[in-house]
Amino acid sequence: MQALVGSLRRDEEGQGLAEYALILALIAIVAIIALIFLGNQVSAILSDVGNSV
Repeated sequence: MQALVGSLRRDEEGQGLAEYALILALIAIVAIIALIFLGNQVSAILSDVGNSV
């Protein structure tokens, strides 16, 4: 009985790890998309700051 309970607990830990991995992947995708769309604007701002110094 204890072996069954222990195996079920390990399965839940694996599920939690998979959920964290999915959340991390989603955050990475959103960050990459944001950098693609905002990259040119950020580059222009940094160039202006560099030129003014």
